[in-house]
Amino acid sequence: MAAGDLENQAELEEKTRLINQVLELQHTLEDLSARVDAVKEENLKLKSENQVLGQYIENLMSASSVFQTTDTKTKRK
Repeated sequence: MAAGDLENQAELEEKTRLINQVLELQHTLEDLSARVDAVKEENLKLKSENQVLGQYIENLMSASSVFQTTDTKTKRK
């Protein structure tokens, strides 16, 4: 084999390695992007659930006499 052929072979192997590395990184990026989308969706769902629970708790507190404000002057008499 000539020196030029060895150089071309080494260059070809390096290009192949770099292409494979780029493809692997692209797949990783796609996976991470999908995960970010899933987390955003879950976050929105949890925010909505928290709002519903917050409103429910607020309604319970307003309906309960334990949480109603009292007039301390009338209680002391």
